[in-house]
Amino acid sequence: MEILTASATAYIVTFGDVIDPAVASQVFSGLEALKGCAGIVEVTPSYTSLYVAFDPLVLDPFTCKALLEETLAKMAVKTEESSHAEVEIPVFYDPEVGLDLEGLAREKGLSMEEIIALHVSPVYRVYTIGFLPGFPYMGTVDPRLATPRHANPRTALPKGSVGIAENQTAIYPQKSPGGWQILGRTPLELFDPKREGLSLLKAGDRVRFRAISRREFFDLGGVL
Repeated sequence: MEILTASATAYIVTFGDVIDPAVASQVFSGLEALKGCAGIVEVTPSYTSLYVAFDPLVLDPFTCKALLEETLAKMAVKTEESSHAEVEIPVFYDPEVGLDLEGLAREKGLSMEEIIALHVSPVYRVYTIGFLPGFPYMGTVDPRLATPRHANPRTALPKGSVGIAENQTAIYPQKSPGGWQILGRTPLELFDPKREGLSLLKAGDRVRFRAISRREFFDLGGVL
């Protein structure tokens, strides 16, 4: 663990430098441990670190750093299975909405069915929410599926697009520019201003994708 100065009123606590379930468990355990600490006003997780902001009227930088060191040294690291929800995401995988499905199958020397099977097999972890409201960064995809982002992002991807980039997978909650390789589309609302907590998924949640038919996609409210 390393505590680095981010600004006059914030630190970044790093637990590793790779996307790894064990590192993630430390990140989310640290997030829980710091909740409610007097003077801590924001704790935001990423793949390997926590951004911690503090109120300078309550804590000075030295006191805050000492608080972080003491609290995180004593925290109990929880496993991902014990402390977060598992959410099923239905996805219509088809070239009609999976803009890169055919191309990725050719590139990998696999059938589209094999690509889909590889994508739905793991239980993914939501490492952080960002880029867009409700945009979940999840990992990790099967190494046989990992592929870079497009060098030139598309100017507009439909809401609900499910994509991969390197060893990560994600869902676009809104229509947006984007460079991820798109395999399909979910009819679910990832972000709703009327929902408590706003985002369907939260950092630490586990996600399982389920392949659905075109008919079920429409039945669940999907739009082409």
